Amino acid sequence: MDINEKSIKLLSTIGSRASFGMGTLDLVKKNKDLMVVTCDVSTSAGLDRFRKTFPDNYIDLGIAEQNMIGVATGLANEKFKVITTTFAPFQTLRCCEQIKVNLGYMREKITMVGLASGLVLGNLGFTHCCIEDVGVLRSIPNITIISPSDSLETIKAVEASIDHNQTCYIRLTGGSNNPIVNKKDYKFEIGKVIKLLDGDDITIFASGASVAESMTACEELKKSNLNINLINVHTIKPLDEENLINFINKSKLILTVEEHNVIGGLGSAIAELICKIGKTTKLVSLGVNNTYCKSGSYNHLKDIYGLSSKKIIEAVSKNI
Repeated sequence: MDINEKSIKLLSTIGSRASFGMGTLDLVKKNKDLMVVTCDVSTSAGLDRFRKTFPDNYIDLGIAEQNMIGVATGLANEKFKVITTTFAPFQTLRCCEQIKVNLGYMREKITMVGLASGLVLGNLGFTHCCIEDVGVLRSIPNITIISPSDSLETIKAVEASIDHNQTCYIRLTGGSNNPIVNKKDYKFEIGKVIKLLDGDDITIFASGASVAESMTACEELKKSNLNINLINVHTIKPLDEENLINFINKSKLILTVEEHNVIGGLGSAIAELICKIGKTTKLVSLGVNNTYCKSGSYNHLKDIYGLSSKKIIEAVSKNI
């Protein structure tokens, strides 16, 4: 796919899930040994065209997520490049034991794509709100965790993961009409943060769809002469410690913003890093505060859990 203003707008309109599906079509043309393994989600994952065009590269196992990891492990052991995908809570939590043993301990390498993580499926209830996946997978060795900021970054992350040296979990957040964070083509590198806005001594570390909300908040705060460093931490494990430490050292206030439980996710990772280097920088972690998600629309849930741009502005103003 040619990356230009028109294609970026298209990807934004269709959202990260459909963009992932489009990206796999390009990937399989370059990687004849690519296998996509799913659990009855071809339409939800934007994979209908892939399934029809490349049937020999597509396996649908029905609703059998634990089996999916087993099949993917076998394919990887036979030197196939493998992508698995289903909705995030079932991609990670339902088959956690298989991930721990087959991918973590045995070090078989695949790419796992968790669809609609965070709060976007809140209308279906807490079973489909996935706010624990990062915390669970951070504790398993040999797993890289990536949370793309927008649809373009989703495609770049999946492509980069195919040749990465260990299993990657790619956490897709947001819905259709995903806000554009990256307005032009750029270099994406696993494990390297991206500075989006340059500021003074306040820094926001954000991941996934929360990057766009944070950007909106920063642009509004700039009108009040508050210039904030905004950092896209797309790779949550391993952290880009060198660059993150530079931002921590220059900051009097740090906020982390993520559609995840405040325990175990990006906020916890940043807190661990601050402690590791012996700093006492004030840290405010915005996320779901150790509770089960309520049912409701995406925008409503972002607002009540403090993750809308309005609530991010309030959090900054309260803590400066």
